[in-house]
This record gives sequence, structure tokens and C-alpha cells, in this order.
Amino acid sequence: MDLSKSLADVVAFVAGLVAVLAVFVWAGDVDGATLPLLVLGVLLLVSGLWGLLGAGGASAWVTAAFGALLVVSPWAYGFDGTASAAWTAWLAGAVTVIVGLWTALQNRVTSPTHV
Repeated sequence: MDLSKSLADVVAFVAGLVAVLAVFVWAGDVDGATLPLLVLGVLLLVSGLWGLLGAGGASAWVTAAFGALLVVSPWAYGFDGTASAAWTAWLAGAVTVIVGLWTALQNRVTSPTHV
């Protein structure tokens, strides 16, 4: 098992879980935050779980894209003025983007090139 790939899956799973739980625990009363946190959280959760179960999962690029969407969601959906929901989206998204890009670039460097 590739450790960097499993790390990206674990991070995607945990970030998705945090985003989903945020809606029910500390950011549920924020207008505009429920939809993006739930949808993007579930997408990250499922892609991470899929990879952890050994079914391949989403590529690291897709995971990084989900994280990037989570980062911009407070501005796109207008809940950037609310600390709990916005910081959840920014932190979960940023960690997912960093680990997703790191994994994608590691896989690109270590994969053999065909000429």
C-alpha cells in the first residue's frame, strides 16, 4: 500500500467528516453554509472511504479539487462572515488541497514514464 495515497484518503475522509459534522454541531444555524458543507463534505468522505477500502478511490487531483471548492465556498455562498462555518470550510479545504496536491505530485514523480 502506498503510504502517501492512504494518507490522502485518511485526510479526505476526516476533512469530509468534519465538514458534515459541522452542519449538525457548530455551524447548523448559519444561512448558506449547510448545502456546501454537506455536499462537499459527503463527496470528500465518500472519496476517502472508497480509497481506504481499497477500491481505488478518487484521484488525488479530484480530492484536491473538492478541497479547493470547500475553500472558496464561504465566499461563493456568502457565509464568510460567520466564523464557525467559514473557518471549518477554510481549514478542512486547505488541508485537503495541500495533502491532495502533495500526493498527486508524489505519484507523478514516482510513476514511470513511457516513451
